[in-house]
Amino acid sequence: MQGPTLRFRALGVMVGMLLATPGLAAVSAQQAARLGKDLTPVGAERAGNADKSIPEWTGGITRPPTNYKLGKHHPDPFAADKPLFSITGQNYKQYADKLSEGQKAMFARYPSFRMDVYPTRRSASFPQRTYDFTIKNATTAKLVADGDGVTDAAEGLPFPIPQNGYEAIWNHKLKYKGVAFARWANQAAPTASGQYNLVRIREEGLGLYFKPGNTIANTNNILLYFYQVVISPARLAGQVLLVHETLNQVAQPRQAWIYNPGQRRVRRAPNVAYDNPGTASDGLRTNDMTDMFNGAMDRFNWELKGKREMYVPYNSYKAHSDRVTPDDLIRPGHLNPDLLRYELHRVWVVDAKLKPGKRHINSRRTFYLDEDSWQILVIDHYDGQGRLWRYSEAPSVNYYEVPVFWSTLETHHDLQSGRYIVVGLDNQEEAYDFSFQTTPENFSPQALRRRGVR
Repeated sequence: MQGPTLRFRALGVMVGMLLATPGLAAVSAQQAARLGKDLTPVGAERAGNADKSIPEWTGGITRPPTNYKLGKHHPDPFAADKPLFSITGQNYKQYADKLSEGQKAMFARYPSFRMDVYPTRRSASFPQRTYDFTIKNATTAKLVADGDGVTDAAEGLPFPIPQNGYEAIWNHKLKYKGVAFARWANQAAPTASGQYNLVRIREEGLGLYFKPGNTIANTNNILLYFYQVVISPARLAGQVLLVHETLNQVAQPRQAWIYNPGQRRVRRAPNVAYDNPGTASDGLRTNDMTDMFNGAMDRFNWELKGKREMYVPYNSYKAHSDRVTPDDLIRPGHLNPDLLRYELHRVWVVDAKLKPGKRHINSRRTFYLDEDSWQILVIDHYDGQGRLWRYSEAPSVNYYEVPVFWSTLETHHDLQSGRYIVVGLDNQEEAYDFSFQTTPENFSPQALRRRGVR
């Protein structure tokens, strides 16, 4: 039978505050005092739900499993779990109140699409320093530039008790991911029949915001330095992208450069933003879909709708495993359901609608953010006519050596063409390296010229 009517719930804030426009002051000391008590240090509800299908948060994963070796892929701490039930094309309407519109469209389009639902494990955790600074930020952080920038925050999440959609998305953008990282972001864009060519991509990043002792004032407005090089196939090999992602993109827009190995020159790349196609994406993802969402927010109005319970990809260690190959994962229309895990979690819902007079291929996007980590786990995308167009999800794990809860894969599905792209296929590569050492000088255009080779 049909599930109960969908209910949105706001946490410790009035409905009028949820719908407020950007620019409000930080929350009161009385509100912030809830953090670390009935709210977790990052603002989630510590308690479970009424029927205990969502348990209490007890700290998440606080130490790696004993069989984990630093630098290796992450053993599944929940490998003994068995699915509670499966959602399929035959029964998904029974669970419609806990599914997004995009998820329901996946079931309707692909008879082979399936969600195996496992016990909910609230595994998300962060370093204690992140918790401490998040609690401090709660009473100081503010939005600037009509929501497209943040001030008076350092290191932690800026808005653990969000008052509007801009603040919720900034929590995702400023979620701790380590100070620096190096990773493989291999991707594939299968045809409708499942044929694909693997694009091997190596990436490096340096987040000045997360460096101990830094504040927004002394980062020179830089949120992230980002370097990306295509290793193969041969026709794309040697293409390099360099990005300086800014904290206030109205005061200083994102700066980007590309190195073309055929021309052996570095050029500014102002189009690496918004809805321009991502690297080697076959038009299946835009630049602002990287890490589910990044970049400037000024073309949309962002409304915080509240919170709901939802089946989302979570603790996706099977898909993350080095015992799995891309051939194991990739299937026509979607990833192999046998290797995916879904759980019931509370998520914040943010609805972004295109501003009048602004241009973007999406007229609307609805984001679903994990309350325990602020990771965007699911997105529904709508085309210029307001029709559901794309569905995105981010199977995620706790990288417990840091610790941080972050995506291991991202999939973006075109519901009209029947194609999709999957990013993050590092199963047969080295695991994420959060101990990576680098400096801002390695992310200069001059350094790009030295590193660009073919």
